[in-house]
Amino acid sequence: MDDNSNNRSLIVVGACDTEMIHRESNPAPALITSAGPTARFAWEEFVYGRLRNPGTRRAYMHAVRRFLSWCFNRGIELNRIAPSHVGRYMDELVYAPATKKLHLAALRHFFDELVLRHVVVLNPAAAVRSQRLQVIEGKTPEITVKQCRTLLVSIDTSSVVGLRDRAIIAMLIYTAARVGALAKLRRRDFYDVGDQYCLRLTEKGTKLREIPVRHDLRGFLLEYIESAGLDGFATESPLLRTTIRRTKSLTNNAMTTGDISRMVKRRLTDAGLSTTFSPHSFRVCTITDLLHQGVPLADVQMLAGHADPRTTRLYDRRHREVTRNIVERISI
Repeated sequence: MDDNSNNRSLIVVGACDTEMIHRESNPAPALITSAGPTARFAWEEFVYGRLRNPGTRRAYMHAVRRFLSWCFNRGIELNRIAPSHVGRYMDELVYAPATKKLHLAALRHFFDELVLRHVVVLNPAAAVRSQRLQVIEGKTPEITVKQCRTLLVSIDTSSVVGLRDRAIIAMLIYTAARVGALAKLRRRDFYDVGDQYCLRLTEKGTKLREIPVRHDLRGFLLEYIESAGLDGFATESPLLRTTIRRTKSLTNNAMTTGDISRMVKRRLTDAGLSTTFSPHSFRVCTITDLLHQGVPLADVQMLAGHADPRTTRLYDRRHREVTRNIVERISI
């Protein structure tokens, strides 16, 4: 067996070990265990088979565990859970309406799995209605165009770390990408297609999107890559790398979403801007700016990678100007 085969085998074994450790550290709830092997199979199928997105898996596992614990503490067996129990539980939740909707969605999906595996006869969460939630505007604070420009020019680019941070913030602005997509970037995801450079972004749900790179962002990225010496690395190596404390030297490790978010906060502080802004604030600014210029909603939706235009509208902050104009005209 050659070295490559050995490496592949080690990767497979390592993945299996990681999955086994995850299962051992996250045992099935007591209510599932007491219901028998079929219920346990349905639990594992739901968690490890149906939920492929790690973020969704964590959120749904937390929601289902919390509800099953609530039932266990009240002596309610799994096959005796009724819509009244789910309704009472939802009434007791002291979460925001959006979070309560997520918890109810998790319970509906979970009990669908139990019905499919004949653990329970009917889905008790299916008949429970969630609180009506109408969102007109997202909660993410919007950074202005002027503040974005101030932030970009404030970054000291005399080191590779400054070049990296400028490239990251410019990507957040000029691609409207989510911070999670930037954290997944590899060296191969920035490439030349002949007449222009592009970025391949892996968005939520493993959706792949190709975004053209505008001229100034292309320059920022090429300067960073040259300074970091990334041309000599393998194409699957991380594009955005962490630093070794304050040495301004890069490691071989990829930056996480947390690393990028903390970097943005530091740069905002250095520029004298509010730290209430987040990486998502640039996405709001870009979408609002394009809509303000009259770019069609469908085109902005395509850039943002939204499946529904209503989601894109949540990022639109243009109506705030109308509101300010109206209230200032009150003659009282």
